[in-house]
Amino acid sequence: MNASKTLGKALVASPERKLEADADLAVVRQVQAGDVAAFDRLISKYRERVLGIIYNMTSNREDAADLAQDAFIKAFQSIHRFQGQASFFTWLYRIAVNSTLSHLRKNRLRSFFSLESIQEEDAVSREVIDALTDKTGVDRDSMVRELQEKLNDAMQKLSINHRTVVTLFEIDGLSHQEIAEVMDCSVGTVRSRLHYAKQLLQAELQPYLNR
Repeated sequence: MNASKTLGKALVASPERKLEADADLAVVRQVQAGDVAAFDRLISKYRERVLGIIYNMTSNREDAADLAQDAFIKAFQSIHRFQGQASFFTWLYRIAVNSTLSHLRKNRLRSFFSLESIQEEDAVSREVIDALTDKTGVDRDSMVRELQEKLNDAMQKLSINHRTVVTLFEIDGLSHQEIAEVMDCSVGTVRSRLHYAKQLLQAELQPYLNR
């Protein structure tokens, strides 16, 4: 992916996301007007995405299912407070992420990061993947397992907020602006957290890249 497209992804939501936000807002207005059943359309649309991001944060399918259900219940209960300043997508993600962060802090659970889920345009992960393609058979499988364990260990050295930003950006593909809205912080903070996290991960994985 070229630099301009990557920058575009990082800075702003795509035109498709804007159209999606407008369509969602129309459904939200129906719910706010009393058409409760219309909320089912939003659940159907975002269930798998919300479940996915929570699972990537918790690495526990049962917890992810419970937290996703809880996020939709909270969203429905507070739907009349949604005014459309942000998209429904980021508003719902903020509810889901905040609930999951509270759950993680309370239970001090480990979050596991999968190499297969990382966005391919990331320079660190791309270098890792390229290095692995030179390996075959048992050697490659062994290295993947070892590298996965090292990556998970490295992720645990990050704060929950840093891990969440990395997950939202690398796995779910949110832009810097969208992550800022979800995490209720500035775009500069998102960039700073991503930069710090990638530096740490790269340092932790460097020995494997030199093999």
